[in-house]
Amino acid sequence: MAPAMGHAPSPEGAAAIPSTAEAPRTLLIFSSWPERQLIADSASFTSMSMLTNRKSLCEDLRRLGLAPGQIVMMHASIRSVGLPVGGPDEIHRAVEDAIAPSGTLMMFVGCQDGFDDIGRGDLSAAQEAEILAHQPLFDFQHSRAARSFGALAELFRSSPGTVCSCSVCGRMAARGHRAEWLISDHPWSYGFGKGSPLDKLCSEHGKVLLLGSSYDAVTLLHYAEHIAPFEGKRIARYKVPILRDEVRVWVDCEEFDTSSQGVHPDWPDNAFALIVTDFIERFAGGPHCAQGIVGRAPSLLLDAASLVSHALPIMRTWATES
Repeated sequence: MAPAMGHAPSPEGAAAIPSTAEAPRTLLIFSSWPERQLIADSASFTSMSMLTNRKSLCEDLRRLGLAPGQIVMMHASIRSVGLPVGGPDEIHRAVEDAIAPSGTLMMFVGCQDGFDDIGRGDLSAAQEAEILAHQPLFDFQHSRAARSFGALAELFRSSPGTVCSCSVCGRMAARGHRAEWLISDHPWSYGFGKGSPLDKLCSEHGKVLLLGSSYDAVTLLHYAEHIAPFEGKRIARYKVPILRDEVRVWVDCEEFDTSSQGVHPDWPDNAFALIVTDFIERFAGGPHCAQGIVGRAPSLLLDAASLVSHALPIMRTWATES
């Protein structure tokens, strides 16, 4: 999958397991992603003194501003939060606790390499031929989350009761009271724009939760890019392998470019981080922007619609005045 701006930060390299005279015990079961990534994210587990747990995380989240009934889109770094007692799944479960009983949690899960790469122009003819011949069908519910989004996205996607939208590059996963509504009728093309789960998040006074994540990881700002009224947007076109009428077919899809090069030629480096930083400087401490610590992670709770409204004039300026 093309590298994306505004997506969850790339996971850090997995730590090597040291050789010891003692048997490596349960670490040997971590033989595939996301398990290998959990080794990297929890490499310092034994030195962390078990600083956090699901109950304390929920309390931190409530102090930050999470409340029952909210719709929340989360980006989180396991390493920043700290590995809770019981494992990293306790992070997303703590968020669900904080917004229970009628809240809904969403994460951006996307897809792994090969499913949305054909036609982008990033691969050689030989690489495209290999993918066209052998790439498996994309299963909207069960295909793995993008590796670059970190282990928690895959752990959340694969948790019982999580539902996924019928999108590929823009696929979202959700759990909770309004999960089915949130991911339903996801547009096939321009899946970050009107009618998308991101659009619904804004329309229902949803929140964006950052737990130790990069400010450049705010996927919601791709929605702002899609709806912002300026010319010169890059368009990405690609093909996706799905099952249609019992036949494997490659279906065309397109979107305004969400890759790392940015949707417009004049986008600055770290564009999303610049927007989020400016939003924090203007609104921190008010109802649109709360700051606090969750576990060990510096965290933010942002009003989704307010962030988009703040971003639109900034994006128009970049696109028209550079």
